[in-house]
Amino acid sequence: MGALRGFRRFNRAKLRSSVQTRRHFIGNVATGLAGSIATGRALGANNRIRVGVIGVGERGMQLAREAAACPNTELVAAADVYSRRLDEAKSLAARDNEAAFTGYSDYRALLEDKSIDAVLIATPQHLHAEHFIAVIDAGKHVYQEKAMAFTVEHAKLMRAARERSSRTVVQVGHQSCSSGQIADASGYLASGVVGHVTAIHARMYRNSPAGKPQWTRPVYPDMTPDNVAWEAFLGNAPARDFDPDRLINWRLFWDYSGGNVHENMSHQLAFWNRVMGLNIPAAATMTGGIYLWKDGREVPDTMTVSLELPEEMLFTWDSGFGNNYLGVTEDVLGTHGTIARGQQIRYVPQRVNRPGGSELMGHTPTVPRAHMQNFLDVIRNGGETACPFELGYRVSVACHMAVESYLQQRTVRWDAVNEEIV
Repeated sequence: MGALRGFRRFNRAKLRSSVQTRRHFIGNVATGLAGSIATGRALGANNRIRVGVIGVGERGMQLAREAAACPNTELVAAADVYSRRLDEAKSLAARDNEAAFTGYSDYRALLEDKSIDAVLIATPQHLHAEHFIAVIDAGKHVYQEKAMAFTVEHAKLMRAARERSSRTVVQVGHQSCSSGQIADASGYLASGVVGHVTAIHARMYRNSPAGKPQWTRPVYPDMTPDNVAWEAFLGNAPARDFDPDRLINWRLFWDYSGGNVHENMSHQLAFWNRVMGLNIPAAATMTGGIYLWKDGREVPDTMTVSLELPEEMLFTWDSGFGNNYLGVTEDVLGTHGTIARGQQIRYVPQRVNRPGGSELMGHTPTVPRAHMQNFLDVIRNGGETACPFELGYRVSVACHMAVESYLQQRTVRWDAVNEEIV
């Protein structure tokens, strides 16, 4: 638990500065890295996997339901800074299995339970590194929600923990990596019918009724300092007075969120990273702004990202929260054909180079709960998860490059030698 102690060993008086916060976070975690090594444990009877969850908000509860629905899996514990969520998780556990369930306001207490085999992490993005490293150091397998890492510094610290704990199974929560469309897309590319790919154009558009801003959630009356472990929520973020709006609507603020780049571009990029083995971008440019929802949010509601990939390929992503006509799609543009992906996936030939080519429709089904089941199967049987740590690392860095470009209002580049954004 040495790295965990490093996360908590802060001088709170110095947290008033965002710059000081980042420096103390990185420095103190680094000093704790050498102190712990994860160890593997045998599973219980019938290969039963006992699962705990850190962060049981809306997404955490979805993951908990998926895990509880998988064979020979028990939801036995949850940790959250907000007491209401622990009550909800307890109700789910009582409904879905007979295992005794324990709720914790401090996730460290959950990790002390040696009977827990795997932990699902679904906390705000700024806490991912803290919780990931603590779970790894506790010797437990980890399912880490996307985007895996909040910053490049966090990604490196998580990688260090992963490298010293190679027996621990890691699944990053890009569910599309377990989709049947992976096989279809891989088949199109391997057959040569797509030709030389120079661009991937992705889109992610949604809308909501007038007067209901995208992503906002109501503040409940019981969101009070007595029911919320506020300092635990802040983690390494700048210190602030208690604010229930920031607690429930953390996705709107840069202190805790990478905006829709981390929320959804990460998913779309991860799919093609899985299929094509893409590397960290050489350069990233992001433009946009808060053009629609003037409600105090800091992250943009309309944006365009351009990633220059070292494979001599351009990945572009457009997103907006005011019109859903364009939906969620990606088009892989090759000299001999296009792979068009949305709810379905298909291949469309370029007649100029394949005059006799036929359009093809994807046919590989996706099994329900495929990503969670893949995680549990690898715990039991070994192998590599559908979305391993290395893929999550590359996607996280790419997303943070885009965010840094937006914040700095310039194109940023990746220094692959020093592993830093310049």
